[in-house]
Amino acid sequence: MSSPATPTARVMDMLRHGLGAPIIVMAMLAMVVVPLAPVVLDILFSFNIAISLVVLLAVVYVRRPLDFTIFPIVLLMTTMLRLALNVASTRVVLLHGQDGPGAAGKVIESFGEFVVGGNFAVGIVVFAILTIINFVVITKGAGRISEVSARFILDAMPGKQMAIDADLNAGLLTREEAKARREEVREEADFYGAMDGASKFIRGDAIAGILILFINMVGGLAIGVLQHGLPFGEAAKIYTLLSIGDGLVAQLPALLVSSSVAMLVTRASRAQDMGGAMVGQVFGQHKALAIAATLLGVVGLVPGMPNVAFLTLAAVLGYIAFKLWKKSQAVETGPLQALPAPGNTSAELGWDEVRPTDPLGLEVGYRLIPLVDKAQGGELMSRIKAVRRKLTQDLGFLIPAVHIRDNLELPASGYRLLVHGVPVAAAEVHPDRELALDPGGAFGPLDGIPGKDPAFGLDAVWIHAHQRAHAESLGYTVVDASTVVATHLSHLVREHAPELLGHDEVQQLLATLGRNAPKLVEDLTPKLLPLATVVRVLQNLLIERVPLRQLRRIVEALVEFAPQNPDHAALTAAVRNALGRFIVQEISGMAPELPVYTLAPPLERVLQDSTQGTGAALEPGLAERLHQSLSDCVTRQEARSEPAVVLVPGSVRAALARLVRHSVPSLSVLAYSEVPEDKRLKLVGTIT
Repeated sequence: MSSPATPTARVMDMLRHGLGAPIIVMAMLAMVVVPLAPVVLDILFSFNIAISLVVLLAVVYVRRPLDFTIFPIVLLMTTMLRLALNVASTRVVLLHGQDGPGAAGKVIESFGEFVVGGNFAVGIVVFAILTIINFVVITKGAGRISEVSARFILDAMPGKQMAIDADLNAGLLTREEAKARREEVREEADFYGAMDGASKFIRGDAIAGILILFINMVGGLAIGVLQHGLPFGEAAKIYTLLSIGDGLVAQLPALLVSSSVAMLVTRASRAQDMGGAMVGQVFGQHKALAIAATLLGVVGLVPGMPNVAFLTLAAVLGYIAFKLWKKSQAVETGPLQALPAPGNTSAELGWDEVRPTDPLGLEVGYRLIPLVDKAQGGELMSRIKAVRRKLTQDLGFLIPAVHIRDNLELPASGYRLLVHGVPVAAAEVHPDRELALDPGGAFGPLDGIPGKDPAFGLDAVWIHAHQRAHAESLGYTVVDASTVVATHLSHLVREHAPELLGHDEVQQLLATLGRNAPKLVEDLTPKLLPLATVVRVLQNLLIERVPLRQLRRIVEALVEFAPQNPDHAALTAAVRNALGRFIVQEISGMAPELPVYTLAPPLERVLQDSTQGTGAALEPGLAERLHQSLSDCVTRQEARSEPAVVLVPGSVRAALARLVRHSVPSLSVLAYSEVPEDKRLKLVGTIT
């Protein structure tokens, strides 16, 4: 038998079922109409102060503004509560003020007697100062920040969407993560837009507090003198103290909520602990603390100054500065202490000292170690994992793990990428900044360190994190240092994919295919072809940017054509013919037509002659002019936002593709036999 629910449990159950908000709104409207007893006013005023304090502490401990998206509604509700209490307390003050300072409850009496010492002149001055602080300083500043933040966030939305799409295409994000990022961008725009409007509530509440105070003072004085026959001085003292107490009771929660608004809108958008960030950034610079300690010590030695206070503070700051300096020295010498001592080497060497090289390696300077250390908030490991997942899905084979190590020979902010132990690229990033890329439509300069995108060579600027919204509003795409390194890695893995596909990887691919088609794999190797030939064919496909996702179709083509000609070049051409529809799909997508260029007959005959017999090379001048013509074709197609495709006879396709592979990498060379019969072609021009 279940026990009866407690009143608290019943209240929580009502809140969970969505009845709390309507009940609270109706209660606040009732306070405006229904007279309240002084005891009830005391409870509600205490609750108002408590809820304002809870809101302020919630803002202090929230890690980022978007974790408190309900704040604009909370701001509206607390403002309505204060205004309703102002109306209710005004009614009690004007109806029963002649009974003395305790007529409106203990809370108002305490603020009128204890806080301002029963002196209404002091009360007026204190109320005026609190109002100036709230209205002129905090509310005005918070409103301006909310307005500017909302404008920059809305202006930066297109750039953020482009950055998310770029990360998705580069494999840094999955579809689910990209969807969550887009939702976060939308929530951020909605939040700062709502905060821009909600800040007007605080401004209006401050103005209302001033007007209500003077209305209560004038109205109470008139009622006390004219209706209750009180002497002018006594009526002025009673009603002024009651009005000031009422105003201070409302002004204190208003000041707390205004402060919470200001703290929330001035917070950075990234997740961080406010207390930790304050200590780390304000009191984390040992040079600043040392200079401050020195200045305080000098002031403390001046005769007539409070020497004990200044010298004590100087000693405390000096001690903190010394401890921070020792800690920074330990961090800087840490990597050097990790090196093995010369005397620790073993006397005898063994074959264990000869270790195989890693297929993929990443070496970083010591300043980039926090990027790969999860304990320090580094995101590079997770980005690289996402890159591997995306490339594995795109290329059709498992991308090997990336082995990361530090290298003291590199620049402090430098890194280099290695394929089978051979460095293939090196660059430098700034871990404490973000890279603003100009995709071509950005307008306006940025203050920062000029640089280049390591992957694609685009002009870029390294900027501080607080400049991100401004840069995105100008049309720049902004990424952090981890994304820069991960994108560079993704680009190089695609370029060196053939080198990463070896015998073990092909054996694993065939073993995986053999689970569903065992007879097909059994007929291929070793019956028809040795594994080395299969590896060479698959590497040829990757060299020509053909993914291996259609592995079953590739193996079927090899089984079909291997008896006719086991040469890997001929088999590669046969596989390409079998994958023609897939290759065209990769180039043009779902477009109904495929725009193509063809070779002029004289040029076609020259190329055919060069590929016959011993395969004589092209005359250098002819090769140079051919490169220029093909580059012009690619430029025209890029201006039309269409793929650049050259359609040639099958006998010259491999030679022409090899000729332009590195000089014109965005050009696709297709044989006539590789285009599906039902694919419509659009002749764009002829290469002469």
